[in-house]
Amino acid sequence: MANIKSAKKRILVTKNRYEKNKAVKSGVKTAIKKVYAAIDAADKAAADEALKNAISVISKAASKGVLHKDTASRKVSRLTLAVNKIGK
Repeated sequence: MANIKSAKKRILVTKNRYEKNKAVKSGVKTAIKKVYAAIDAADKAAADEALKNAISVISKAASKGVLHKDTASRKVSRLTLAVNKIGK
């Protein structure tokens, strides 16, 4: 266990950031699952709505630094392609 005051504070800050980042990542995964669930149901309207929400969640995660911008871009791209294939 840390004895120095600044080290104790770093432990607390790191724990808080870990928990926030974990919650954001979990939200991203949930949003992605909702898109794929709508795709599996072949519901174009629900998939479009879920995609719109997922893009928002992913972009916010990237802007906060939880996800790398390239990772966010890749996830959005793959989801968009998957949703666009429904109509074909």
